[in-house]
Amino acid sequence: MLLDTLRLLFARDLKRLRQEIELYQDEQKIWQVERGIANSAGNLCLHLLGNLNTYIGAILGGTGYVRNRELEFSRKHVPRPDLLAQLDATLLVVDQVLSRVPPETLAAEYPLLVLETTTSTEYFLTHLATHLTYHLGQINYHRRLLDA
Repeated sequence: MLLDTLRLLFARDLKRLRQEIELYQDEQKIWQVERGIANSAGNLCLHLLGNLNTYIGAILGGTGYVRNRELEFSRKHVPRPDLLAQLDATLLVVDQVLSRVPPETLAAEYPLLVLETTTSTEYFLTHLATHLTYHLGQINYHRRLLDA
């Protein structure tokens, strides 16, 4: 039941992330930063994709994805079609992996120490969903402030 809910939430918010990136009228604004805004929408998007491909795709799904977290924040001006393709691929990976996770895995310890202390897989997946939503909100504000 929780896995189905998480699949729906990740799909909903990754589709919303896609819409946010599509809504920028000026593609260059996706990568713009201003005083008081530390990260561009493009870099936040890359960060979210790296995060989900690592912690759901590679760790739970064994996809072989190798993360370069530094590049998520230093890479600039990825063409919008490439960003959207990466988003679509991540949505597919997240959904496919979560559809195969056995329900008993939720109560088990998440296989990697990411936070300050060990957590259950259920807790960590919930953390990932709220992390996505947090940055999605930042991207929405970024777009409305800088692409007006």
